[in-house]
Amino acid sequence: MLRAKSCGLDHIPDYPLESKFVKKLKSALEVDDVDGTVHMLCDGIKHVNATIELSNDDWMKDPSVQLHPLVLVGLWSLEYKRELTNPLCITASRGYKDCLRYLLENRAHVNAAPGGKAALHHACENAHTDCVELLLDHGANPNLLTEDGLAPLHLCTTHKSFRCAKLLLKYGAVVDQPSQDDQETPLHIAAKHGLHNHAHLYLRYGAAVNSRNSLDETPLIIACANAQKLEDMENFLDICRIMLIYEADVNATDEEQKSPLHKACKNACYDIVSLLLEYQADVNVIDYNGSLPLTCVLQNAVLKQDLKPYRTAQCLLNHGCQRLWPTSFLKVLKSCAAAPKTIEILFNSYPQIKVTDKWVEAVPEEIYQMHEPFYKSLFMLASTPRSLQHFCRSVIRNQLQSQCHSLIPQLPVPKFLIKYLLLEPEGIVF
Repeated sequence: MLRAKSCGLDHIPDYPLESKFVKKLKSALEVDDVDGTVHMLCDGIKHVNATIELSNDDWMKDPSVQLHPLVLVGLWSLEYKRELTNPLCITASRGYKDCLRYLLENRAHVNAAPGGKAALHHACENAHTDCVELLLDHGANPNLLTEDGLAPLHLCTTHKSFRCAKLLLKYGAVVDQPSQDDQETPLHIAAKHGLHNHAHLYLRYGAAVNSRNSLDETPLIIACANAQKLEDMENFLDICRIMLIYEADVNATDEEQKSPLHKACKNACYDIVSLLLEYQADVNVIDYNGSLPLTCVLQNAVLKQDLKPYRTAQCLLNHGCQRLWPTSFLKVLKSCAAAPKTIEILFNSYPQIKVTDKWVEAVPEEIYQMHEPFYKSLFMLASTPRSLQHFCRSVIRNQLQSQCHSLIPQLPVPKFLIKYLLLEPEGIVF
């Protein structure tokens, strides 16, 4: 696999940072002066492959510069970096197709990478499809790696870059090319950014759905880990569904023995959790720290209130997950007091737990005031047994175990009882 090579720190650019040409060019770029930039790059340069220096942080050029204290004690490297580029890279990054064509027709080196990235990398990074196609038509290498070991497909990280990815594959890009440092394939990248169309495309081209990165993560694990925002959830749900259809290992674990279910539960992704369980995810898998998926929900219940974490806990319990030891409930109460619906569902999953005075002390006064009906009903059970109705629920659930989610809805009883049996929160306990 070819790698783009930068010119190096000892390379003397055709147009140094302090030259009039670069100052004028940077001014044009800053205000997005297309005509001015195109004129300079096409008509105002010595030759089409000229090297241009856009930045340079070499502090030795200015000994009086104020350095960060960590530099002075040697914690930061004194190596400097500078940004080298050429007309082809600038036009590709900006999407100036006509200027790009002119440069290519005048023998610009299509795979030159003065700053460690070639023009094709810049075009993909900025999702300029027309420029990508033009570069590939003129012989750009679709598998050329950047100085950091990234292929053009690795740089297709937005929904707008879908057509760029299609063109790269059409021109022979390797669909499973791993990145140098993280060993991530394009499918890992698509999973990380919730790009379901990209993922489907790569899988159709034969991408390995269970490939591993340097942390032993599969694309499915990465997708579940990155599904964190409510507005992005549908995209990540789609990508998980696509990978599972292509036989992604639903019970694969990373180097910390965390499964996709662990990751999805940590993010309180109810829909993804339901999907994983539908594909037979192990509801009681234990990670390296001894944590169950349910534990991951409880640890993040307060932080994920907008995602209704109680629904995820309810789903796990209805699929037969192991409950915590009753003696651990006090610890859960302390950490999840601000998420009373989660507390309610977990509490109702036990036939009986002894409520003590320590429970009262575990709930801060302001939290108690905010959710007084629930906590008042909970603490009253310190001197009152659970209702007969609750005990009947516990017996039925104990009989059905991991089939609660599928069998309870089939029972010939009113809908409100179905919800009750499935631990639907009511705001009080009795």
